[in-house]
Amino acid sequence: MEALRSRFAAAHTQPLAISVDSVYCHAAWGESLGGISLPLLSDFHPKGAVADRYGLYLADKGITDRATVIIDAGGTVRHVSSVTPAGKRDIAELAALCEQLDAAYDGPVADPPPAPPGLPDNASLYVKDHCMFSRWALFARRNLHLEDGLPVTNVSRDPAALEHLRTVGGKPQAPALVCGSDVLYESKDIVDLMVRATQPAL
Repeated sequence: MEALRSRFAAAHTQPLAISVDSVYCHAAWGESLGGISLPLLSDFHPKGAVADRYGLYLADKGITDRATVIIDAGGTVRHVSSVTPAGKRDIAELAALCEQLDAAYDGPVADPPPAPPGLPDNASLYVKDHCMFSRWALFARRNLHLEDGLPVTNVSRDPAALEHLRTVGGKPQAPALVCGSDVLYESKDIVDLMVRATQPAL
């Protein structure tokens, strides 16, 4: 999928991956691949609710079918196919299908979305060694392409930074996202803010 990103983009297609795994599983999986640009959606709770609406949740197994659903810009499902849970998709074939559907589409085309709001200029991420939640925050930073705009400080290697967290946030705890006098300590809140910063301000 990563190798064919340009073909999907040229076909005005945004690939998304969704499974019943939790966001923590997605973060670990993406990290094991060295980071990916594909958005990973969690259909974790209520388990399989989204997949079930497309008839793709296998309730007896507690998993989703390994299927592909293509939806056009007007919200119409144009294609559904399955390779079964153990199968493997042909990504080049899917890219070609998206190109064909894009060329044939004559419906309304949405205006380009507004630019994402971005993070505050003074935002900084604080992490520590051997911490799953810090790894999750770092993975989100990389996967959301925030490396250039969000500096990172490792408090395990910088005691002064830990004291700075105590001063601005009231407790020396990492991970933490500091934006001026505002500090987020919960990893979910940190990642949610990163995601909002990279999404169009609708």
